[in-house]
Amino acid sequence: MSIGITNLEGRHALVTGASGGIGVAIAEALVHAGAKVTLTGRDSDRLGQRTRHLPADSVWLVGDFDVTDPEGVIRGAEAAHAGFGPIDILVNNAGEAPSASFEKTSAAMWNKVIATDLTSVFLVTQAFLPDLKAGGAGGRIINIASTAGLTGYRYVSAYAAAKHGVVGLTRSLALELARSGITVNAVCPGFTDTPLIGRAVAEIVNKTGRSADEARADLARANPQGRLVDPKEVADAVLWLAGPGASAITGQAIAVAGGEVLAG
Repeated sequence: MSIGITNLEGRHALVTGASGGIGVAIAEALVHAGAKVTLTGRDSDRLGQRTRHLPADSVWLVGDFDVTDPEGVIRGAEAAHAGFGPIDILVNNAGEAPSASFEKTSAAMWNKVIATDLTSVFLVTQAFLPDLKAGGAGGRIINIASTAGLTGYRYVSAYAAAKHGVVGLTRSLALELARSGITVNAVCPGFTDTPLIGRAVAEIVNKTGRSADEARADLARANPQGRLVDPKEVADAVLWLAGPGASAITGQAIAVAGGEVLAG
């Protein structure tokens, strides 16, 4: 998979959670492939700072986009249309992954993670599905899940439950839309070298007293290749799924994890 292979000229993609490490990498890949890209996020200032290196004529920013708020999502859809019109490619990337033992996971934390990581995919997809259907065959829905949606991890039960839900929603919607030519897939990164991992490392250091290097090494050991995934590798998987060469790929949960998960 390579940015140079996929041509997305004339296509309009929307990426939620676009100010995070994976979101920025996806935005870069889509823009470099020729797509017009709407980038959304809750923090308008951060969204602008993280994406200011992208060409202004190829990106449209929609800040204050709260993926957990049904009315906010509708307003965000209207704002997205004001830039490049209806979308052809939807990338549901927004999410968070707080850590706590199951016994210390509060109902408030549980509800917030489910809302941010799972319900958001339902709300945003439902808001933009009319665009994709109106565009006919070739529409793409790509959900950024996680290897936590294919297996289990300690201390992130809410996150794992939400990402399993994303994979299930992906598979169900893929079957519903199969005859329309719209494909629905999930990309499931393993531990990826992003600011989110930086926060996880800091939490491990705080709780265990180990050094940051030791904490990062522990996370990397989950990957049989002995390393963290590069966000650009996740973006390459998204780019492939967004292109015409993946028109027969739907309902799949593709792990980008160096062999950590061998069956989805």
